[in-house]
Amino acid sequence: MSEECYRESSNISEVEKAKSFISDNHLEIEKESEKLALLSNSVRLKIVLLLKNFNKLCVCDIGEILEVNQSAISQHLRKLKDGGILNKSREGLTIYYFIDEVNNPDLIGLLEKIFLFKE
Repeated sequence: MSEECYRESSNISEVEKAKSFISDNHLEIEKESEKLALLSNSVRLKIVLLLKNFNKLCVCDIGEILEVNQSAISQHLRKLKDGGILNKSREGLTIYYFIDEVNNPDLIGLLEKIFLFKE
């Protein structure tokens, strides 16, 4: 069986609309693609899922929950923060991480659909 594409007639108008759609949304596609790539790592995905369920956690909490050393957790948190998925706040000596839901509503909505979170 050949892998070439054969069609009886070309739908030039639909192809042009599709090209325009990709072109018009290129920047948003790239931005969201980078976020999804960050979440392709299971530890980072677990961190985001934990923060979705528990709102804010510190490095120590996350390391203990996932049984991963603090240095590795810190590196994952930095990548998620640099990628615009997380934010952080200081309370006394403790730094807490949380999901930046304002800048990630679509991403959070997607995670909610995939993992069926209950509000």
